[in-house]
Amino acid sequence: MAEASALLEVQDVTKSFGAVAAVQGVSFPLFGGEAHALVGENGAGKSTIVKMLAGVHQPDTGTLRLAGNDVTFAGPADAKAAGIAVIYQEPTLFPDLSVAENIAMGNQPLTRLRQIDRKAMHATAERLFRRLGVHLDPTRPARGLSIADQQLVEIAKALSSEARVLIMDEPTAALSAVEVARLFAVVRSLRDEGAAILFISHRFEEITELCQRVTIMRDGKHVATELVADLTVDDMIRRMVGRDLSALFPKQTVEPGEVMLEVDGLTREGVFRDVSFSVRAGEIVALAGLVGAGRSEVMQAVFGVDPYDSGTVRFQGKRLKPGSPRAAMAAGIALVPEDRRQQGLIMELSIERNVTLPRARKLARLGLLFGGAEREAALTWTQKLQTKLGSLSDAVGTLSGGNQQKVVLAKWLATGPQLLIVDEPTRGIDVGTKAEVHRLMSSLAADGLAVVMVSSELPEVLGMADRIVVLREGRVAAELTRAEATEESVMYAAMGQEVAA
Repeated sequence: MAEASALLEVQDVTKSFGAVAAVQGVSFPLFGGEAHALVGENGAGKSTIVKMLAGVHQPDTGTLRLAGNDVTFAGPADAKAAGIAVIYQEPTLFPDLSVAENIAMGNQPLTRLRQIDRKAMHATAERLFRRLGVHLDPTRPARGLSIADQQLVEIAKALSSEARVLIMDEPTAALSAVEVARLFAVVRSLRDEGAAILFISHRFEEITELCQRVTIMRDGKHVATELVADLTVDDMIRRMVGRDLSALFPKQTVEPGEVMLEVDGLTREGVFRDVSFSVRAGEIVALAGLVGAGRSEVMQAVFGVDPYDSGTVRFQGKRLKPGSPRAAMAAGIALVPEDRRQQGLIMELSIERNVTLPRARKLARLGLLFGGAEREAALTWTQKLQTKLGSLSDAVGTLSGGNQQKVVLAKWLATGPQLLIVDEPTRGIDVGTKAEVHRLMSSLAADGLAVVMVSSELPEVLGMADRIVVLREGRVAAELTRAEATEESVMYAAMGQEVAA
């Protein structure tokens, strides 16, 4: 494995978004003829690194070097022109164009009359597929292609632009074992031809099978760059995790009460299968797992936002009507969604109107909603949650992300729920506000509320949960008590690995 010179070097790059430092002084090399894994927990900074290499973001400080020269990408077109191609988890093809047209997009061959040379375009696509060792019809529309075939079209597109660096961001998340094997055969052939491959995956068996080198990140920082052959899976996982949890997670010890929620055999074909768990009063149960494991989808089905094919949901012993958020709310269930801007709030409306939306009918008199009643109800909960605001009549979109999250919580807590489902409760908010949200969740549980928390942050899961249900690819992989759970044991279950002795 030659290390004469790196094809691409990331040198001490940093990138912040407001007060959030997404990447802090990260450096690593990419060598031609190698597949290089980039690993870390959700939120470790991997996606920000990819977007800097793709020209979507520019580093605040530090440099990118390509073939020994410093480069600056003003946008994705610059990165593409420099020979860097990105294959995302969800391909971005034009569905109504043919496979050949997608490959040639932006670089179509022309006849002498300056018209698109379709014969040459199809011949180029066929040549590229022969090089990749696969067969796809260049004339068929992209619509209807499997995810695996769409990714092959994206790779052919990268080859057509003579890409020297291929970045693959979770490319196998939606593929079958057979499709993964075919993709890896293609990647190995590109690697052996001298391309540098940056491979992002949560599946360690894929990393050890495909990659020669690995860079490990944690909390936006570089932890290590090593040869894969010199590390075990245990080594990689241990370097990915490890923090002091006590300051951020003021968890109160509560004796759980009666069973409030029972989920039995819940199945939605292609999304999740045979999911079962329960939640007691006063208990915080976390749904953990990797992105795409089906955590949010399960809870949306429980709340009635999405349908399910089989299984049952019981609340306080009574079967909950499927596909009916109204029935869930009437029973005493509240859902704080992951995307607070799109699903949790109406940004143009006032703070007080957002807080009282679920209770508008109860607050109305003779069918009319009066400002005084609305303001009083909103004031009670915004004060309880210590929401920082100018006036309750201000548009909720003017608040910071953390205070918007508090408004979403206020909106649902004002309904007096007995079960609170919170999906990614602290995503995108600062550390101080995170601690406040955690303190609130712990206090609510201590008062007897049953809480289900969906979270991608392992420290949050370990710091706040009484029990942890780990999902992997739509199935329950493990259920761990607070005493049993460690970052390593949760990560092992989420990735399908046996817990090390």
